[in-house]
Amino acid sequence: MKLLVTGGAGFIGSAVVRHVVRATDWSVANVDKLTYAGNLDSLAEACTSNRHRHYKTDICDRAALDRIFREVRPDAVLHLAAESHVDRSIDGAAPFIATNVGGTYTLLEAALAYWRTLDADARGKFRFQHISTDEVYGSLGPTGRFTETTPYAPNSPYSASKAASDHLVRAWHHTYGLPTLATNCSNNYGPYHFPEKLIPLVIIRALGGQRLPVYGKGENVRDWLHVEDHAEALTLVLQKGRPGETYNVGGDSERRNIDVVRAICALLDEMLPNSANRPHDRLIEFVTDRPGHDARYAIDASKIGNELGWRPRHAFDEGLRATVRWFLDNRGWWERVMSGAYRGERLGLAG
Repeated sequence: MKLLVTGGAGFIGSAVVRHVVRATDWSVANVDKLTYAGNLDSLAEACTSNRHRHYKTDICDRAALDRIFREVRPDAVLHLAAESHVDRSIDGAAPFIATNVGGTYTLLEAALAYWRTLDADARGKFRFQHISTDEVYGSLGPTGRFTETTPYAPNSPYSASKAASDHLVRAWHHTYGLPTLATNCSNNYGPYHFPEKLIPLVIIRALGGQRLPVYGKGENVRDWLHVEDHAEALTLVLQKGRPGETYNVGGDSERRNIDVVRAICALLDEMLPNSANRPHDRLIEFVTDRPGHDARYAIDASKIGNELGWRPRHAFDEGLRATVRWFLDNRGWWERVMSGAYRGERLGLAG
């Protein structure tokens, strides 16, 4: 199979590319414009493979996309390119609208034009798979889980832009017949996680003896999904999913934010017994909550389990331990990231 992957140098995208190169004989055309969150270092062994090629291209550039489709002639598209950080969307929504909405539209149009040039057999086998988030569903109360039929109720500029892109993908399937698939995932974690997100930010700040900011009282609940489990789910959906369908992907690992932060502190206490920062939980500092902060997300992943046979392999406690260890063992990777556009500052204060 020849894949065209957008956003393949990002956190989830790079995990997908690494998985494809490691576990299949597929080739990957990786379209990523390398924003602050895109990092070719995250591709590890993929960069040395002759089955991977990177195109430094913006998905809003239709002419460039058309050239890539003509050159690569992909059998499928995995669309992961997106602006993805809620706090950044609060500070400035324009890049989220441009990339997540405008870029998805442009990619759909390029894919549709290419798909129409294929013969009947190739058109039937082609897939356009869109990767989205559980945040489009809004906020849950203390009970219940998101299903594929939960009404959309996005509460941040980021989730609103992803909701719009989801609707575009659905429309291009129902209106034009483009064989699309969609997935909505819970919070990812694991190796190569960009340091603006909760888990890597806490690890890195704790290593530096810096305060560990926790929004509100830390009561917000998220379902955590290991990024390698997610990569496996995405390739399974690509091979076995039914066109026009959506599949929710979750880790069945709900945790309060404060419990995640304390678990990281306990792991650092254990792994760094001689650290001057022990006990690391003394660094926790409760700060003003994020505007419009959703209380709870939880994914019902029974559809992908029952229909496609997918289950997450990583239990959260073991996955978190391995993630903390990875950041301790790969200081060079995150130090290079932190020396660039992002330095751990507070974002998303909305003025």
